[in-house]
Amino acid sequence: MRTATNIPMTSTTQPAVPRAIIHSTKGHSGGPITRLMSPSDLRADLIKPFVFLDLFEFEGTDAPPLQTGWHPHSGIATVTVVLDGAVRYAETTGAIGVLPAGGVEWMRAGGGVWHTGSVEPGVVRGFQLWVALPPELENAASESHYVMPEQVPVHGPARVILGRYEGLAGAIVAPPMTYLSVSLKGGERWTFEPPPGHDVAWVALMNGALRTPARISGGELAIFEQAETPIHFIAEGETRFVLGSAPQHPHALFLGNYSVHTSREALERGEAEIRRIGRALRAEGKQSYALRLFG
Repeated sequence: MRTATNIPMTSTTQPAVPRAIIHSTKGHSGGPITRLMSPSDLRADLIKPFVFLDLFEFEGTDAPPLQTGWHPHSGIATVTVVLDGAVRYAETTGAIGVLPAGGVEWMRAGGGVWHTGSVEPGVVRGFQLWVALPPELENAASESHYVMPEQVPVHGPARVILGRYEGLAGAIVAPPMTYLSVSLKGGERWTFEPPPGHDVAWVALMNGALRTPARISGGELAIFEQAETPIHFIAEGETRFVLGSAPQHPHALFLGNYSVHTSREALERGEAEIRRIGRALRAEGKQSYALRLFG
């Protein structure tokens, strides 16, 4: 079954062979941000098209001011899920605003974009995911989509961030993948059944713990073996987590400092474009640019 219940997992509800966890980590922390996964930490073929995942927990004064945080991307999309608090953002596309708890940011960098962010006062928690784009999108025009909490489809304990789940489609148009934000109460059981062709899957916990039946604790990322079989969970205490699944990205990954592309040539095009945008920002000053955007 796919909805959450408070019935403990038993031998009659587990799959005959549980889907194994092949890698788990609590990542590397740098202040309020913990990098849970990156190609430099584990074999890229375990996770692509999912490239990087950060867990963030700010106290409201930990983040730099919005004006000083400008940085570029190309070839990828970033997906920010805010669980608590609110995040302020600005982009060279002209998009500006505040994303509240329950909101979602999709910023498809494509051929190149610069953006910045900061947090509103109070505790701010969430996840930021980077996903690799296919060749037809990696150098395309950048675009962003900011989804308010009430616009995120919900089925049982799962909120549909990207893709489709139980007949519901996320509000964001993205390459083939499913990305869910899930909240379970202690003792609740939930099963994720991947869409056809989705053989990559992982979960990352903000708090609480899960048994799959192997145990995953708060602040941990777990990557499952490559398969298309269901994954069964039971929560230990109040548990919040994100889950990603997708067909394995068939392309190589070429990484720059802020970019991920499918070829050296595409990477060079993307980095050339973000340098061009950067020169324009430096010419007027990043701080004055941010102040102009926000009036």
